[in-house]
Amino acid sequence: MNGPEFDAYVTGKTITFRTEANPAYGVERYLPNRRVMWSAFDGTCKYGVWFESKGDICFRYDDIPLAQCWTMYDEPNGLRGVYTTNPNTTVIFEVLGRDDPLICNDLSS
Repeated sequence: MNGPEFDAYVTGKTITFRTEANPAYGVERYLPNRRVMWSAFDGTCKYGVWFESKGDICFRYDDIPLAQCWTMYDEPNGLRGVYTTNPNTTVIFEVLGRDDPLICNDLSS
């Protein structure tokens, strides 16, 4: 997926992701203007932004200075992301039909 395709698919959604080894990898909320909130089910959340770079969808979070990039695919069973920042390490899959909330114990209101 390119940037505009990804934007059209995710904006306004909260998507749960899994890996082959971890059925609860994390949840990401996609906000307007390419902003995101990520929760890894451990009670911590990270704010960030996403952008397109060299055909990948990259994320930069407030506490992580380096971009984390993925090649994203829109497949019949939902999104599939292949981590390209450190190749051959992580593949994530959208979990369709899940409505997991972000758990943000570390954010004050």
